[in-house]
Amino acid sequence: MTTPTAVALEDAKVAFQLGDGRVYTAVEKANLTVGEGEFVAIVGPTGCGKSTLLNVAAGLLKPAAGSVKIFDQPLAGLNRDAGYLFQADALFPWKTALDNVAIGLEVSGTPRSEALPRAQKWLTSVGLGAFANRYPHMLSGGQRKRVALAQVLIRDPKILLMDEPFGPLDAQTRQVMGNLLLDLWNADRKAVLFVTHDLEEAIALADRVVIMSAGPSSRIIGDWRVSLPRPRDIFEVRLDKEFHALHREIWSVLKDEVMKGYAQSTQAAEAV
Repeated sequence: MTTPTAVALEDAKVAFQLGDGRVYTAVEKANLTVGEGEFVAIVGPTGCGKSTLLNVAAGLLKPAAGSVKIFDQPLAGLNRDAGYLFQADALFPWKTALDNVAIGLEVSGTPRSEALPRAQKWLTSVGLGAFANRYPHMLSGGQRKRVALAQVLIRDPKILLMDEPFGPLDAQTRQVMGNLLLDLWNADRKAVLFVTHDLEEAIALADRVVIMSAGPSSRIIGDWRVSLPRPRDIFEVRLDKEFHALHREIWSVLKDEVMKGYAQSTQAAEAV
């Protein structure tokens, strides 16, 4: 039996109507697949449409052309099989860490008496078992990310959509969070679509690294398989010769797109 494809974008085009009547094409003919249990990272210059593709996979944006399939079925409306972890904190400031995690179940009708002990188990799994009664303002940035990760994972989604989830964190905390994510992912191998600006992070985490061109009308211009063995330790894998060779190969393509994106943003700023 053929393994179903968790996410499949086929010639997906995303366009937005501007206030002056013009149409801005953000992404043109994107073709991307994420296999069941596969970890795919998307990298590209700022404004190239990485988050846009994530929103298409989540069902938050409908493509102007092309198709989106989730586990080989056309996506209609929100992707109920996906959990979405955003870059910005999405925790409720008036709720404790425990309640923030439990709400992931309560909104779907799970009784609170059942949701709370399950939430406590997930807090323990992300290393915050002793922090259940703390509010978000009492937690560090890395701790808040752990709570947010538990909040998403407690629902047991089949697909994880992650938009620069560790972007606001310092370099050391990002590596700690990366290892935590890999440990949790290794436990049940969900399909992951992970957006990042950090090429090193992408290679260290993913099975495949996908590169997007500078926008507008951004396209997927490269797809590299990462053959580094698993399980991986992010602290150690970056010292591997194969890691550096792959980084040089991908960067040779990505660098040109980053410079194009920078030039376009500079020209736009000067035109204002």
